[in-house]
Amino acid sequence: MCNLFVLNGNSSDTMKKVTQFFWWCSGVHQATLAKYPAEHNKYVGIGATIFFTGLFAALSGGYALYFVFSGTAFSVIYAFLFGLLWGLAIFNMDRYIVSSIHKNASGFKQFLQATPRILLAVLIGIVIARPLELKVFDKEIREQLRTTYLDRQRSHIDTLNKAFESKYAVELTRVAELKTERDSLEASIKSDRIKLKMETFGEKTVETSGIVGYGPYAKQRQAELDKQEQYLDTLRSRIGQQEAFIQQRKQFEGLLDERLLTGEQLDSAVNKAGFADRNAALGNLKYNPDGTRNESNYWSIAFIMLLFIFFECLPVFVKLMSARDAYDIDNRDRQLVDIHRSGSERDADIAVIDGIYNDRVKADMEREKSRIWESEAT
Repeated sequence: MCNLFVLNGNSSDTMKKVTQFFWWCSGVHQATLAKYPAEHNKYVGIGATIFFTGLFAALSGGYALYFVFSGTAFSVIYAFLFGLLWGLAIFNMDRYIVSSIHKNASGFKQFLQATPRILLAVLIGIVIARPLELKVFDKEIREQLRTTYLDRQRSHIDTLNKAFESKYAVELTRVAELKTERDSLEASIKSDRIKLKMETFGEKTVETSGIVGYGPYAKQRQAELDKQEQYLDTLRSRIGQQEAFIQQRKQFEGLLDERLLTGEQLDSAVNKAGFADRNAALGNLKYNPDGTRNESNYWSIAFIMLLFIFFECLPVFVKLMSARDAYDIDNRDRQLVDIHRSGSERDADIAVIDGIYNDRVKADMEREKSRIWESEAT
């Protein structure tokens, strides 16, 4: 039983500290709020909302900076420090703006006070949401990056090929002409071989004599065929020389060193991808390859961003939607008393200064009179 009382006492102390911490987060005057138990839970909720908004901002900012310094030895430390700094900045700004909204003013004036914060919340919500969107769609982003890097590599190789073709257009045109001539000559030789065979076996056609045996006509065709084959060998040699020259030029221009990335190289490139590449890949997920919008990805990304914008605006909305309570009235009265006290102290200080000045003037007048009387008496 004693242990139970001790546990209950410890639990009560812990809850009291948590409550006071969330009161501090909400920016209230705790001594004044303590007098109104009915308002305690409301300001605990406001403080918790501000705290968790700052926490999400810290996680998001740290995750974003982790990509910026990914691959370096101190990336985790940099991410932790920046995330902590970013979260504290958002937390402090939320705490100040929520506590500065006066519930004693009119609803329109309260909204005007909150308008800059709401606009800033939209921007902050977008900034906070982006790194977390990158994490949620990490698998899809990696696939998109693989496709992007391959397309980029193909485009780079195509650009190099076009530049090479433009630079060596004369040589490439000459090789193409030689190959066309070679192909034509090979077809002609093939046809002439058939005709020579028909001439030898005595087949009668328009172009053959029909005499069986290796006669004068066959010998003549054989001689022409030998000349064509010799010229074909010359063409092949010239084509080989030209192609060897072109290969040397490609090697010199670095064209032969360009290869499409392998699977392992792609994985390495994706792992080293920075924040800008991942952000661009996330944007590309909204659209299909044909340019049409991918409705599923588009609205998924949009709703995540809207969720964080709403979550970032929530502290201000909670404060605006809450009715004026006893704490607000007491806080206003306390401010009026402080203003009146300040004015009274100012008037008292002025009166004291005026009295001191008057006494000094009177003393100066008395001394002057005494001096005049003494001079007249002498």
